[in-house]
Amino acid sequence: MNPAEPAAPETPTDTTPTDTTPTETATRPRRRVLRTVGLIAVAAVLGLVGGTAVGYRIQADREPTPLPALNQAGLAYPAKPLPKGEGPEPLSAKEDLQSKAQGDLRKLLLPRPKGARADGKDGWQPLDAYADGFTLPDRALEDELVSGVRRIATRAWLVGEYKRIQINLVQYRPDSRLGAFEHTTEQQRIAASEGKSASLGHEVKGSTNGRYYIYPVRREAGYLDAYEARAFIQRGDIAITILMYDTHKIAESEIRSLAERQLGRL
Repeated sequence: MNPAEPAAPETPTDTTPTDTTPTETATRPRRRVLRTVGLIAVAAVLGLVGGTAVGYRIQADREPTPLPALNQAGLAYPAKPLPKGEGPEPLSAKEDLQSKAQGDLRKLLLPRPKGARADGKDGWQPLDAYADGFTLPDRALEDELVSGVRRIATRAWLVGEYKRIQINLVQYRPDSRLGAFEHTTEQQRIAASEGKSASLGHEVKGSTNGRYYIYPVRREAGYLDAYEARAFIQRGDIAITILMYDTHKIAESEIRSLAERQLGRL
């Protein structure tokens, strides 16, 4: 779907039995076996014909058996309405995941940790602003529209001097449930094909197809070291994206914990 990956922010400047042929001695007993089988088959055919003839004779002497009526009563389920209070209990808001996703999507975002500073827009994000975060914004915008994007909630924060974390919840229309799946799998394909993660990512516990990726350091003369981690998860009609950047090594436990906790809120 999306042909481009989310664009990373600029790094701050610092001063993968041979077949065997049977022998002639083996073919002789086989002929005897085949001949025996042939005799048994003839007997079976004769028995079948004889039995069929007797069966027709018996059936001809019997009265015809009437067929049951097509419109039988009492096939509905339940046959009678259940007494009040004996029916199944409705799902709670915690159990009804679909109900939760139809509410305020912003409330499902992980809260900023204590001491973290807001970075950029927090809450609903316009589609054009979301598309601007990709390396090919025009193509990303077109693909999202075709996929039936419905709404986007985002939250980003800064920890310390350079660590930045951003979470996007992108929800697609009910008649476009493949939108979230296609978005997630496409971003995972890009993340794995870049070669920087050195693997196909790691599974996010509790998800059906979520994965997170940790990239090796990028070094360039005149710039601070750049570290990056990403997570892409699908939950129903929502695609979860988590992006993390820092000038120091990112622990695997950190991106894994973020992914699992954000998934848990959905």
